[in-house]
Amino acid sequence: MTTVAEMIVTALADEGVTQIWGVVGDALNPITDAIRREDRIEWIGVRHEEVAAYAAGAQAQLSGTLGVCMGTVGPGSIHLLGGLYDAKKSHAPVLAICGQVPTADIGSEYFQEVDNDAVFRDVAEFTATVTSVAQLPRMFEQAVNAAMSRPGVAVLTVPGDIAGAKVESGSPTPRFVSRSRTVVPGGAELAEAADVLNGAEKVTLLVGVGAREARAEILQIAERLSAPMVLTLKAKEALEQDNPFAVGQTGLIGNPAAHAALAECDVLFMVGTDFPYTDWYPTGKTVIQLDRRLEHIGRRTAVDVSLVGHCQPALGVLLPLLENTPSDGHLETAQHHYQTWVERQHRLADAGHDRKLLGRLRRHLDNPDELIRPEAVAAALDTHAADDAIFTTDTGMSTVWISRFLTLRGDRRLLGSYNFGSMANALPQALGAQALDRNRQVIACCGDGGLMLLLGDLRTAVSYDLPVTFVVFDNGRLGMVKLEQEQGGLPEFGTVLDNPDLAAVAAAMGLESRRVTDPEALNGVLAEALSLRRPILLDVLTNPDEISIPPKPTVDQAWGFAIAKVKETLDSRG
Repeated sequence: MTTVAEMIVTALADEGVTQIWGVVGDALNPITDAIRREDRIEWIGVRHEEVAAYAAGAQAQLSGTLGVCMGTVGPGSIHLLGGLYDAKKSHAPVLAICGQVPTADIGSEYFQEVDNDAVFRDVAEFTATVTSVAQLPRMFEQAVNAAMSRPGVAVLTVPGDIAGAKVESGSPTPRFVSRSRTVVPGGAELAEAADVLNGAEKVTLLVGVGAREARAEILQIAERLSAPMVLTLKAKEALEQDNPFAVGQTGLIGNPAAHAALAECDVLFMVGTDFPYTDWYPTGKTVIQLDRRLEHIGRRTAVDVSLVGHCQPALGVLLPLLENTPSDGHLETAQHHYQTWVERQHRLADAGHDRKLLGRLRRHLDNPDELIRPEAVAAALDTHAADDAIFTTDTGMSTVWISRFLTLRGDRRLLGSYNFGSMANALPQALGAQALDRNRQVIACCGDGGLMLLLGDLRTAVSYDLPVTFVVFDNGRLGMVKLEQEQGGLPEFGTVLDNPDLAAVAAAMGLESRRVTDPEALNGVLAEALSLRRPILLDVLTNPDEISIPPKPTVDQAWGFAIAKVKETLDSRG
């Protein structure tokens, strides 16, 4: 006879799960013991359960398969929440197995008891507590099927006495449903979209990660319509390379060319995107939206033609209906505007830019500890990283610099908390990515604030031989918050971080480490670090006063920034 724990672990291994992340604990002991005896699954014990959830979510996003994490009774389960919310917002299939007090004590306010079904109801597509062996395997099948089909988070709570209970001989084994379903919009809707596109003078495409598998089709659409293509950040990894129609991103991290391409079009065609920032959508346009999720249609901007279905087959049917649209200069103007902006940005990425600028002002900078431009760090990563590297970025300024200076050529991948917006995601997501393939280059682009939140799990990279390169944009600030305060006319407050020497901390935790303070040494140190196949942290001291200009700065933002700087100057003088 097998146990409930053994049945769950064996079924997960049969489904292709190769790693489970978590922190061991009493209620989970039967399950972790079953993992110990299952050669197909590696247990990775982290220092904080939030790291487990982020790592599992990263694996799910990269592989398209089920990620699995575990947390024990009460606090152990609750610590999963941050990473699970990121998985929910990223539509990543993740199963969280949570411990619970013995079934006889449920509802008695027992030590550490928490109602997991209530706690996880908002984050999970499916949540349930197993209170009888007879509920299995159906309840377990429901959990995995919900996570994979939605996709999203499923939470299965298993009390310790249930996990260790015997399953009767001859009981059915878990079986999971097929996940391949293709939806194509109706012919009438596609014909209506074609009529609108054929009749337009200027079309701009706003393309998201939902069009990842439709690269060939979306490029043909852009060519046929002479349409510039604005990409969301998540769409960069599939659609940026060798794409003459791409004009970068919009939004606060975007550029003026993308903003203008949207503002000047007659028809906006949204493909596989739920870009959330409504203030950055143009007004007064005819809008077509193609998305496989009906609930995404029209929730960001008013939509005139709705297409519900998967991008690749839908665009394949749409293409023959489209006429060749001769360019009226809309595409060429956007391309020229974008290339001009890129050239200006590349000058900022010159490690010696500040020194040259000050030289032109007849000043001299002899300080060897000159702070490094964050743009130069991102540009150096682009130069030296492998063409199949996986990058993770913390929410904040590190994401801004990576979005502007990293090109996702080859088989590069990019992960971040781009929907949930957590600060501390880069480290745990990098661990998850590296565990999938220890021979692939993985680079975590960490903010100093984000890294310090989950600093303890640097040791996990050492403990499990995960050769991640951690690059810290150490500006001693919560940089995005500083920028938000100053744009609103407020002096910087509460954003200064009294950081230790992060390279020394990493060395004490068993990592290779370097502290980088010289702009001229940046490229050499980074190239050396990426050549090593062991965990290493680069603590790069970057300029906290370097700002990113939004695509179309307003007078209010400029005035607010000026007022904030005056207030900061007065404050510094007492």
